[in-house]
Amino acid sequence: MRLRLYDIRDEHHKLQKELAEYLHCTQPNYSRYEIGEIEPPLSVMEALASYYGTSVDYLMGLTDRRTPYPRSK
Repeated sequence: MRLRLYDIRDEHHKLQKELAEYLHCTQPNYSRYEIGEIEPPLSVMEALASYYGTSVDYLMGLTDRRTPYPRSK
């Protein structure tokens, strides 16, 4: 599974350090998420999807649709 974490971070001109601070983790740990050394927990993926205004599915490469799916009522 190829995550889109690097691509979307680069598109938004953010540093790994900025995302690590947002996620309350270290920069080396965030780097490991990007290179696929460790799999980010669902809570991290949800936080990143919210931060970027996209879906977890998009970040995980499961869809090319960038906009989040509507929430069911």
